[in-house]
Amino acid sequence: MRPELETQLLHCRNLPSPPAVALRIIELAQDPGADLAATARLIGMDAALSARMLRVANSPLYAGRRRVDNLGQALTLLGVNATLSLALGFSLAQGLRGTNGTAAEQDRIWRRSALAALVARLLGHHAGVRRLEDLLLAGLLQDIGALALLQAMPEEYSTLRAQAVDNADLLQRERTAFGADHAQVGAWLARHWRLPSYLVDAIADSEADSEADSEADSDDAFQACVVASGTIADLWLANGQVEQLGEHARARVEACVTDSTRLDGLLVQIETALPEVATLFEVQIAHPAHLAAIIDDAKELLIVRNLREIQDAARARSEAQASEDQVRRLTEQARRDPLTGVYNRLQMEDVLEREFATAVALQHPLSIAFIDLDDFKNINDRHGHLVGDRVLHQFAQALQRMLRSTDLVARYGGEEFLVVLSHSNEAAAGRVLRRILEETSRMPMAEVDGKPLYVTFSAGLATHGTSRQFADARSLLQAADDALYGAKREGRNRVSQHGQ
Repeated sequence: MRPELETQLLHCRNLPSPPAVALRIIELAQDPGADLAATARLIGMDAALSARMLRVANSPLYAGRRRVDNLGQALTLLGVNATLSLALGFSLAQGLRGTNGTAAEQDRIWRRSALAALVARLLGHHAGVRRLEDLLLAGLLQDIGALALLQAMPEEYSTLRAQAVDNADLLQRERTAFGADHAQVGAWLARHWRLPSYLVDAIADSEADSEADSEADSDDAFQACVVASGTIADLWLANGQVEQLGEHARARVEACVTDSTRLDGLLVQIETALPEVATLFEVQIAHPAHLAAIIDDAKELLIVRNLREIQDAARARSEAQASEDQVRRLTEQARRDPLTGVYNRLQMEDVLEREFATAVALQHPLSIAFIDLDDFKNINDRHGHLVGDRVLHQFAQALQRMLRSTDLVARYGGEEFLVVLSHSNEAAAGRVLRRILEETSRMPMAEVDGKPLYVTFSAGLATHGTSRQFADARSLLQAADDALYGAKREGRNRVSQHGQ
């Protein structure tokens, strides 16, 4: 890059720069001790970024069976490294949009960037690359040099881009005019921002335009995916005849993937995932009319192949499904108490260990309560064990209905139950337990000789949070048990909180 261009970029007041949150994410990403708690605190400071992380965690790219309702759950699902890469991409995408009258040209650059981000991730999946979020970020940032040139010399660079017939022509014009193309400028800018070295290298090598470069890149699956992503994005956004660009894109795909994926199949995947990605990065990307025939043919071919596979494998799938259903039923039965339908003690102890570890990592409160039905022995003695079993079942089901879907209930033994209240401090958990106690006392749990049978309970509550820290889940469990015995000593039919 010519020294005069570097000087011009350094003295450009409108040069794109990372927002404050992005700079802090960069620092955190380079900290080997970074954990979920620190990441959650940083991202939680930016409401818009938090909302985007929630959305991506619930998107088709990541969504599991359970909906993610808060930032802590999102970060647990994604993991620290993926979270930092995605958060950096979102914050940079939001902060690098200039205001110097080149909005239309910026939008064209960001459309290519968002497409490249999606394509790089899809290619990485087929190529067996494990760092998919790093790939998405590299694809997204490969054109930041173009944004920098657009801000530093808006009229000159806008004219140059308008004259270019395709990306290869654009690169040649940039090298002639500035002594460097936008990939080299982008790498310089990434170094200036102190981005991770893998991003600097990915941006610098993102425009491999010779056959020699293409062959060299194919040895590095990560970089090959970045290079191919720009080519496929150009194909998607192109106007008119694209035969040569299509052949180039096919070669790029074959240089990346390790499975049987071809360009036409990849285009179908892009079409499916693009609406969500376009929304995440706030860009409008139209369906390409010039690729409609290719995509339609690919869909028809996929349908034919799928039908044949379905016919050949229907019986095997049916048998596998039956076996899987049986295993699932047996697994669920092993987790559940057969009388009450809630979790059993073994399952709850396992769940409690995980919930406690998550609460410690994210520094969130966690409350647990031991609940013991008052004078339950008298029910068995006076009315028989069948009535007692009915009371236990009805109470367990009522308890589940009165708790949140994120709370967990288990029969711990006999007439004793354990409740885990995630994200609940002492005050909130106490209010919940007292409300349940009040409602339970008015709710008949069985009918004996035409008369309703009511029960009450004693509960012991303990909370791991800001006022009291427990060493482990077992210590928290013991504290709740101690509080339960305190409630019994005080006369039953009450909620006793540990330490009060």
